[in-house]
Parts: sequence; structure tokens; C-alpha cells
Amino acid sequence: MAKGMITAPQPEAVEAGAIALKQGGNAVDAAITCALVQTVVDPQMCGIAGFGCLQLYMPKLNFHGYIDFHTRAPAAARENMWTDLIVGEARDGFGFFLKDRVNEVGYQAIMVPGNLKGYYEAITEYGSMDWADICQPAIDHAEAGFIVRPHVYDFWVNDDKGRMPTGEKIRQSPSGRKIYFNDGDEIANVGDRIKNPDMAQTLRRIAEGGADLFYSGELAEEMAADMESHGGLLTMEDFAGYRTHRNEPLWTDYRGMKVASNNPPGGGVMLLEMLNILENFDLAAMGHNSPNYIRTVAEAMKLATIDKDARVGDPQFVDVPLDELLDKTYAAKLADGIKRGDKAHVERIGAPEESKDTTHVCVIDAEGNCASMTHSLGMPSGVITDGLGFMYNGCMNVFDPRPGRAASIAPGKGRFTAMCPTIVFKGDDPHLVIGAPGGTYITMAVLQGILNVLDFGMTVTDAIAAPRFTANSNTIDVSNRIPHFTTDEVETMGYPIARSHLSYVFAGVHAIKIDDGVWTGAADPGRDGMALQV
Repeated sequence: MAKGMITAPQPEAVEAGAIALKQGGNAVDAAITCALVQTVVDPQMCGIAGFGCLQLYMPKLNFHGYIDFHTRAPAAARENMWTDLIVGEARDGFGFFLKDRVNEVGYQAIMVPGNLKGYYEAITEYGSMDWADICQPAIDHAEAGFIVRPHVYDFWVNDDKGRMPTGEKIRQSPSGRKIYFNDGDEIANVGDRIKNPDMAQTLRRIAEGGADLFYSGELAEEMAADMESHGGLLTMEDFAGYRTHRNEPLWTDYRGMKVASNNPPGGGVMLLEMLNILENFDLAAMGHNSPNYIRTVAEAMKLATIDKDARVGDPQFVDVPLDELLDKTYAAKLADGIKRGDKAHVERIGAPEESKDTTHVCVIDAEGNCASMTHSLGMPSGVITDGLGFMYNGCMNVFDPRPGRAASIAPGKGRFTAMCPTIVFKGDDPHLVIGAPGGTYITMAVLQGILNVLDFGMTVTDAIAAPRFTANSNTIDVSNRIPHFTTDEVETMGYPIARSHLSYVFAGVHAIKIDDGVWTGAADPGRDGMALQV
């Protein structure tokens, strides 16, 4: 009998998680093993100084819930600290542009990390393997080195259209130049091998000392001292005071299925609101990616984005009206507007679009345990403390620097993310374990993955590979594989179209589908990953 299946954007990380399953580990062991290796082999897309959200379904333990480990703003952060520095806002809503890039690059961009505490608590509470064994594959990869894959290299050198390219952020740090640049001049190329002995040593310390070493022990002291010496906002008290949050899933039903996703400040509420709106339409009769289908789904995306911008934030700081946002009557009212031909308007401060990345892992094991976890640096800050080897998050970037808004800055506050690790249930059993990296595109991509399976009956591979579009603003962005004759017709309806040069774009969906006990997994072909059953 198979022990399990795992899918993620990095082959090395997938293999490490699969080996954990082969060795008798459960879905949690595999997911966290995979995540730590992802930290090594995709070190600017995720890391122990980042954040994430993990959905766990463990039927024999009668447990179904989330471990939420979003970053938190430092105690020194203030609502109006950057009000006079505003230049603009990304078109898709992923962050603000400030003078001197203070929220984007450097020590003031860093929020209190959550990933390592989330990983550690998941293993100690729900895993079956020793923490040191979970850490060992990541240590081995850091010591032996990883081969630069195409997607990693593209992320380093890609022109972010307004943002500093990730490679230039890496260049800001002496440690970054030492680790990732050849002879300190050119960033490593595709096929080059990168060894990171500093990260290996840090992971050894964490394997022995656990998460406490990072949040209240020697590592915390070293990080806090580095922050203080470089004008950062984080302090030892910020590290020591960090706590994860536990939540039950948010639920809706769609086409006879039950859909479980995450609470704010994650993106589950957006995903479920869009499904509720679209349930009022016969999407299959419209035809997949037909002009009318694109218009209808794009309007649902825009409406959910407007609600998110105005009313969704950290529920510890913002009264998020979940009952209204997830109400079927409210969704039907919004759907009626789409049927009348209404066009929703998304408010944005004028600024160019930019790119961003994250990573994801889906796992199922022989006991029926499921894990869906999205984790990220949000946007890399460029900061690496000398001798530690890992990069910190740049999460202050996404806060709204304007006071009095749902996403405004506040000490201890989490910022909204589109992360939505999701499980679709057929009756009481998991049918689709799904999630994605990709900034504000995440909810839009996961939505289309679900629609492709449930409305159009696609295999999970076809559902993920199908060309996507997104509408995080008043422009509909489309994959280059959506025909011009289709988008020409959408434009005649009064919608601006922005065509990507990429064939696989708008997040990177990964999923496992379960039909009568048979698992089928798929990794997004726009990334470098794979699905593996053992």
C-alpha cells in the first residue's frame, strides 16, 4: 500500500518529504520536512524568517484546523510612520511604493517571523518523527549545495517593474554576495551549485535547540543585536512575544461539495466569497475561458478584492464581517449585479505592477491525514545576518501606509495575505487538497483550479495546467495561451486586457485529488516542481 503523496514547486523538497513518508512519517512530518528543504533550495521565496499558514485534517485524531503563523509588526511600528513617503500602490494590490524603498529593502522592512514556530509546533503536536530528523535533510542540502533551477534564477533577475530586483536585494548584504554571487560580481546562473554552510550551521543549532533558540535563546539575541545595530524595528521582546494562532476552518458549500479555507489575515474569505458569487451562474454552460466566462469570473474577483481592501485585515485589530462576506444572500446580490452587466471598480493609487513569490506543499498519507501549507518571505528584504545564512522577510511592504484603513500599520498587527491553503470535501472525505504561491494571485489561481475540477470535470493535472487569468484591478490580466480572438471579445465588453508574455502565469497551483481512495497529484508546470507518490 502506498504511504502517501506530496507535491510542491521544488523537486528536492518533494523528495525529502516523500522520504519522510517512506520512513513512516505522517503528512505533517512530510510537509515540514519539505518546507525546511524549500528554505534551502528556494531561499528568497521562503525561509525560517518568513510566515505561513497550515491546514491540517487528521481524522483519527478527530482534528481539523489551522496553525496560523503570519508575521507580526514590531512593537515600534506606528500607523503614520510612512505617511509622507507614499509614491504609489502596485496595480494588483500587492504592496505600496515608498520613497527610498524603506518598506521594501533593508532592516525596517522586516516583521516578526512566524515560520519556524509554526513548523516546530506542528511537529511537536501532530508529527510522529523527531524534530532533529525533520531538520536533517535541510542541513544536508545546505551543506552539499543546491543546483539553481530556472524559476529560482528568473526570480533573482526578473525586472519587477518598480521594485528592486531580488538579485539586487541579495547584493545589499555581504553574506548575500558571498553565498549567491560568483566571485562577488555576477549572481549564480542556472545549473550552478550553491552551498550555504552558514545556513547549515544555523539549522544544526535549531535541530538541537528547537524553536525556542530562535525566539528567546541565543539566535534571538544575535538577530536582535543585528537589528539594533542597523536601525531595524525588531527587538528581543518582539521575538520572545511571538505566538502562533489556531483557528477552525471557514466553510462554504459549492456544487454539493464542502470547502474549507483559512481565516483572515489569510485569503480564505476571498476564495469562499468568490465561490459563493459564482455558484449563481452555470459556468459549465458558458464554456471554459469563453468571453462570458472570463467576464463573469473577473467581476467576482473584483468584487472580492473590493471587499478585501475595505473590510478584511487582522481580526485582532479589525472587525472583519465574516458573516456578511460569506452570506449566500449577499453573494446572490453581487451576482445579480454581474448579470445586469455592472462593472465593479477597484480603487488603486497609480503605480506599476510588480512580481512576488511564495511556495506551497500539499500532502496526504495512508491514514488519510492531509496537510496544505503555504509559506513565504512575502517579499525578501535582502537582509542576512552575518553568519546565519538565511534571509529575513520584507513583510512591512504590504501594509497600507495610510492611517485609518483595514490594512494600516499597527504594532503587533498581521498584514493581509492571499494565502489560502484549502481542502474540498465530498461528503465527509477530502476530495481536493489545494493551494498555491503567488502573492495576490493566489486566491484567483486556487479559485480557477477548483472551478476547473468541480465545474468542468478536469483531471487535477489539466485543471492546474489550464491557462489562467486574474482581475485584482480594473484590468483583466491573461495568460498568453488565452487566444486573442477571445480577449478581443472581452475588450468589446469594455474591459482593458493585459496579456502576459508567459504561457504559465498567475501563481503556481499545486494539488492532490482523491477519488474513491485513488490519489492523483499535480505540480504547476509554470514552476519547477513535481508530485510524487511513495
